[in-house]
Amino acid sequence: MEPISGDALRGHLETMALASLEKGEAHGFEILRRLTEAGSGALRLKEGSLYPALYRLEKAGLITSAWEDESAPRRGPRKRVYRLTKQGVKRLVAGRAEWQQFVRVVGTILGAPA
Repeated sequence: MEPISGDALRGHLETMALASLEKGEAHGFEILRRLTEAGSGALRLKEGSLYPALYRLEKAGLITSAWEDESAPRRGPRKRVYRLTKQGVKRLVAGRAEWQQFVRVVGTILGAPA
């Protein structure tokens, strides 16, 4: 399978980030790991793409973030932890519906089996 990156991800990255946070709060590297794992290695996502998407989601009120607790055991510097908001859950539901419609329409155009 060819790696999926760049233009193919544009427009879907934010919804995928929301979906990864549906599994629970996470810092950026964990979100990246979840997406890579869910994509079975075919997803080629860079931090430089993910973090701007997270900032846009936060600005839109779809996620919140906070620095992890200083007393929490950790290796390395403190990390910013992201959480899905109720508004983010609603957007994720809508994003999934949009994606399903997109797949049906493009699949029909390309003659892909249903």
